Amino acid sequence: MHNGAIVVEPRTLPGANLITVLIIDDERSIRDACKEASQLAGFTTLIAENAEQGGKLLEANTVDIVLLDLKLPGGSGLEMLRTIKERRPNAVVVIITGYATVPSAVQAIRLGAFDYIAKPFSLDELRGMLERAMEELKEASEKRALRERLRSKQGFGALVGRAPEMDRLYRIMAKAAQSSHPVLITGESGTGKELVARCIHYSGPAHDKPFIPVDCGALVPTLIESELFGYVKGAFTGATRSKDGLLSIAQGGTVFLDEIGELPVDLQAKLLRAIQEKEIRPVGGTRRVPINARILAATHRDLEHGVAEGTFRRDLYFRLNVLTLRIPPLRERRADIPLLTEHFLERLARTSGVRRTVSDEAMRVMMEYDWPGNVRELENCLERACSLSSGPVLHVADLPSAIQNAHALLTPKPAPKPPEIIPIAELEKQAILRAIELLKNDKLMAAKMLGIGKTTLYRKLKEYSIPE
Repeated sequence: MHNGAIVVEPRTLPGANLITVLIIDDERSIRDACKEASQLAGFTTLIAENAEQGGKLLEANTVDIVLLDLKLPGGSGLEMLRTIKERRPNAVVVIITGYATVPSAVQAIRLGAFDYIAKPFSLDELRGMLERAMEELKEASEKRALRERLRSKQGFGALVGRAPEMDRLYRIMAKAAQSSHPVLITGESGTGKELVARCIHYSGPAHDKPFIPVDCGALVPTLIESELFGYVKGAFTGATRSKDGLLSIAQGGTVFLDEIGELPVDLQAKLLRAIQEKEIRPVGGTRRVPINARILAATHRDLEHGVAEGTFRRDLYFRLNVLTLRIPPLRERRADIPLLTEHFLERLARTSGVRRTVSDEAMRVMMEYDWPGNVRELENCLERACSLSSGPVLHVADLPSAIQNAHALLTPKPAPKPPEIIPIAELEKQAILRAIELLKNDKLMAAKMLGIGKTTLYRKLKEYSIPE
């Protein structure tokens, strides 16, 4: 309280932007109630009595939330909704409707409205609706900000790319980051599956909790089981003390199971049980331990094919495949190669202190190459080229031989010249002049060696305009 008045803190979005509510309703009592609820919630408020006024306010102001009556003088509420979505596509629209027009409100939701509130409503109902609209607005704003960060030059961590394929990936990642469901990340080796998993974790609400990667393809089955589930003292030879499993350690965080397709079938069953029941039993133990870790999994294999062959459990596949992210190989987003090249060269410059660039010819060769090892191969290629280069510019000769050889195969070879046909008279002339030269101008000996008479030789020399 301040001098008997209620002091309300203004509500803002990330970036300190004040939240503005536009109320469009022809009933004064409804406008007054909406205004009171909005101002008590800390929102800036605009009032319109009809569609025309609403359109003008919408044009002149940045509007975040709209309370819109479906029955408006001078225009349809549904038409106004379409106008709002065209001019302010990020605005959250709440429909105000009477019971008789509830079906129209449902239609409005299909057209993009957030929700509806039916007349008559209490002030508390209205304030609750505004709070839900505020949460929807905040979540959408955070997702847009995340997409912009992911779309930026540096991306998130080492995740770089602006190609349309990456933009689609970023949109799904933004949704995945805000959920707690399992995610299956697929892609060829070297595409950056772990980077995507880290991005999802550190962009979500559990960013301050542990992120624990486990390479299922690098550990023997017994080690994977003890790493994931832990073990008790004496469970096996060498178990001199109990150890917590990674699924237990990562409470509230994320466990990233890289190359999940390599996990043995018997361990797949135990992992499925752990995910479903949210508890694990350490190796050699009898007590079950509750877990609260999100599972992100990745593979370069076709798990559907594995299910068909019986090497991967169908039930685990469906449990992990709640949301699937496919990372495109580098050959499908060649437009990102210059951007990735610049990113890696900048990082190498911070280590070596030498800034390098790539020649136009070398970049052309790199753009033609298919990069079977994807982004990892590109990074290794640039590290090798920098170590071999004698100057600040990387040329084709500095690139690995595999890339140079692939370029040579793609480069069209010039058509061979047809064999030259030399007339016999010209061959005879060349033979006579060559013999005279070798015999130091002894023409008699030259005629003898050539097997012709001296008269013939002199006649030929006369034809060649060579003095005797």
